Amino acid sequence: MLLRNLNSKQELCNGTRLSIIGLHENFISAKIVSECNPGGVVFLTRIELSPIDVNLPFVLKRRQFPLIPAYARTINKSQGQTFDQVVIYFDEPVFSHGQLYVALSRSRKPNHVKTYTETSEEQGKLLNNEKYFTRNVVHQEVFE
Repeated sequence: MLLRNLNSKQELCNGTRLSIIGLHENFISAKIVSECNPGGVVFLTRIELSPIDVNLPFVLKRRQFPLIPAYARTINKSQGQTFDQVVIYFDEPVFSHGQLYVALSRSRKPNHVKTYTETSEEQGKLLNNEKYFTRNVVHQEVFE
């Protein structure tokens, strides 16, 4: 997954999913697998990166490829994308109205969505039932 906005015309933006097709000494060739420009091949070079919130007596800079492995992603990062298969892990109930909808609607087919929930008062398995639940928390005072 791309970590920086590199070229908005090619839609090489933060969060773009890529499949590596070649590793070279000074560049990486990759195929775009995100919804935008799927199948397009791009060449990525190292860029200068530096931490934002580090209190050091010197400036820390490094040159690296702006990529990170992306076997999983947050609900927010998945917004606007569609996948063939989706597995959602709810370690706690969603904290923002609309997040549950976004999470559950990322798959092309509803029967290709699997969910796993941690058991707590707000979510888990219903008593004497095979069904699971999680709360879609809505704070009514926001709408007043």
